[in-house]
Amino acid sequence: MYKKNVLAYGDSLTWGYHPEHGRRHPFDDLWPTVLGAGLVHQARVIGQGLSGRTTAFDDHTAPADRNGARILPTLLGSHDPLDLVIIMLGTNDLKSFICGDARGATVGMARLVDLVRSYPYQAGPAPEVMVMAPPHLCETDKVGGTLPTSHTIAESRKLAAAYQSLAQQKNCHFFDAATVAVASPVDGVHLDAANTRAIGAALVPLVDGILRGGPQD
Repeated sequence: MYKKNVLAYGDSLTWGYHPEHGRRHPFDDLWPTVLGAGLVHQARVIGQGLSGRTTAFDDHTAPADRNGARILPTLLGSHDPLDLVIIMLGTNDLKSFICGDARGATVGMARLVDLVRSYPYQAGPAPEVMVMAPPHLCETDKVGGTLPTSHTIAESRKLAAAYQSLAQQKNCHFFDAATVAVASPVDGVHLDAANTRAIGAALVPLVDGILRGGPQD
């Protein structure tokens, strides 16, 4: 029986977009699945990834609502009670027609943390929050995408420091996924199976400590 509930909130890196063919990785390879398996029966990890999702910005080019701040409250209510919310977003914010820089993505991430903290939960107290910086964008020979560019690659490298500072200000947990995973050069954005699994595996001891009531990172 699961004792804890963890919400993994993200974009295509959480959904599991395969860089070579654009379809989804097998569920066993997704980082939320790997995290849940590593926690054994301690926690149920709920993956909520959507390709193109931003922190708090509109993208009217898509059929689904990609504004992470608008959708998050509904998911918090749907999955209440929650013990931890892990948020890995910001890459799509870097698109020139969305926001365009790491500073804006950090403002959006701050909004998400505040939403988690302020939501009127009915089944339990407000959960812990982990801000997770995504792997950096990298150069690619692929033609035609909106990511990456020299500008967005540089901005993606600023997210970890900005998010870590935000986490300290907001007194929440932080993890830099770029310390264990790299984007595939096939498209410069998404992760192969080994790298998405690496994120889940690296999170196991950190999340285990949080759920057991350990100190902030």
